[in-house]
Amino acid sequence: MTIQASDPESDIPGKPTSAARITLSHIMTGSDTNLLGTVHGGVIMKLVDDAAGAVAGRHSEGPAVTASMDEMAFLEPVRVGDLVHVKAQVNWTGRSSMEIGVRVMAERWNESTPATQVGSAYLVFAAVDADGKPRLVPPVIPETERDKRRYEEAQIRRTHRLARRRAIKELRAQRAAEGIEDA
Repeated sequence: MTIQASDPESDIPGKPTSAARITLSHIMTGSDTNLLGTVHGGVIMKLVDDAAGAVAGRHSEGPAVTASMDEMAFLEPVRVGDLVHVKAQVNWTGRSSMEIGVRVMAERWNESTPATQVGSAYLVFAAVDADGKPRLVPPVIPETERDKRRYEEAQIRRTHRLARRRAIKELRAQRAAEGIEDA
């Protein structure tokens, strides 16, 4: 798999991975809990989407909307009093879409122990103009070996997303041709 610094059709210069990398931190409180007394997964997902959206907007230098979320994994429960750090960066770019990788870390607010990874996710954002139409984004330029690995893995996820979408459309078309109605 190749890493291209720029798209010859767009003439938009590429931007390094570090240009839009961010960390969003938040202390979890009682209002963030679920019925089990741990932080609700939806609260973590909102933080993930917020951080990814900030990265997408920074990288594309304008508005971007969430197109999909892949592989949201909750690895450990988050508790009230945890300081959660949501780290996000652009892994891959297409013409108007960007895959944003997010790692969720947590540490006790009152302890000096290292943060541990409690979750991760991959989100796809689409850059849009004022009318909500797709607009071109700068290609991302991976800087480190880790960035290059993440770029290549993102290409694999994209291939799988497109294949899954195509297979579902074909199945639905086949069912419709057979006269099978889905309610």
